[in-house]
Amino acid sequence: MTKYVIHGGHELHGTIEISGAKNAAVAIIPAALLIDGVCRIENIPQINDVTLILQILQELGADVRTVNRTTVDIDCSHIHNHQVPQELARKIRASYYLIGALLGRFGSAQVPPPGGCDLGGRPIDQHLKGFRSMGAEVEVSGGLISAAAPSGRLSGASIYLDMVSVGATMNIMLAAVLADGLTVIENAAKEPHIVDLANFLNSMGADIMGAGTDVIKIRGVERLTGGCYSIIPDQIEAGTYMAAVAAAGGEVLVKNVIPKHLDCITAKLLEMGVEVEDLDDAVLVRRIGRLRRTNIKTLPYPGFPTDMQSQIAAALCLADGTSVLTEGVWDNRYRYVDEFRRMGAQIQVDGKIAVIEGVERLTGAPIRACDLRAGAAMVIAGLAADGVTEVDNVHHIERGYEDIVGKLRGVGADIEAVTVPDEEQVPAQIG
Repeated sequence: MTKYVIHGGHELHGTIEISGAKNAAVAIIPAALLIDGVCRIENIPQINDVTLILQILQELGADVRTVNRTTVDIDCSHIHNHQVPQELARKIRASYYLIGALLGRFGSAQVPPPGGCDLGGRPIDQHLKGFRSMGAEVEVSGGLISAAAPSGRLSGASIYLDMVSVGATMNIMLAAVLADGLTVIENAAKEPHIVDLANFLNSMGADIMGAGTDVIKIRGVERLTGGCYSIIPDQIEAGTYMAAVAAAGGEVLVKNVIPKHLDCITAKLLEMGVEVEDLDDAVLVRRIGRLRRTNIKTLPYPGFPTDMQSQIAAALCLADGTSVLTEGVWDNRYRYVDEFRRMGAQIQVDGKIAVIEGVERLTGAPIRACDLRAGAAMVIAGLAADGVTEVDNVHHIERGYEDIVGKLRGVGADIEAVTVPDEEQVPAQIG
């Protein structure tokens, strides 16, 4: 087992290069199941969730060949199994994309309910509603989601999502690209990784229009063929390092980004007194004086991302004045608050609202990551705190951040990953 040991109080200076987007990669890789031939996917992040999803494809019979550190070739011509291994699926939320991809290509899928971080109720009813609208028979029983198209091929349909859902939007897109006829998704999510998935599929021969708007139209095609595609940079990874500079101070050039995707994050950092300069494929982030308070509500894109809520909270713990955070997406995203309080933060939570009274300083303490993004927030708090912070349960963090220790050390952080015997670890939580 591993923990991160952080000696805080050091400003960050230098350059950080952002990896490929986790939330795009974990949908684009399952989309390879739809392709008749070899597809090459570039700019893949080196994270545990990607390793798991590639392993699942191999278990299903795909030929996965590593070209280099960030590139793989995937050939799904010889898939022999439509049932996803339970022990792998339960470790990753994005395993549900395998339902749409297998159902769309082969007309049947058997996938265990998804795992991942525990952020409260995250039902996949909108996904299943979409599949059923397209003619699939779906049954959830015995710890398995079984879906089948009686005719062997789904049919296009008009689908209105009862709530804006990134996962349902992407999953229905996967199921629809090889369906018979036109599928229309209304009240669709608009996140950059949805556009990236559509661009990937279109580059392989799909016919998808409207990705990035609230109405997406997918005209089914007979087959998709192989090709090469590069995944977009990770908006949330970039935002995490921007928040780290806000909390710890200094000046960092965050490279390999699409600045437009960061506008919702940049706007709040500017309100907090952080200087952010947009460049062609980078942002320069600088914080000199004390942070100012602000109010934030998380919303679907282009609003402030729920996946950035805990990281910005780490910075607001040190802001001058009272800030109010409102979580507008998930039910259970404040579990990190008790860990911040161990470090001297002043936070009160009432339902989906957190009130943060800024303090002069945080103090290092033993804390643990309770989910992926909260884990990154623990690291940010440790970077800004006086003294030593030890972060346990870092397997959560490594699900979604490539070489976070190396990247932070490269800009002057005093952080190291330390291997410890299992009995020294705080007991891990499921997620």
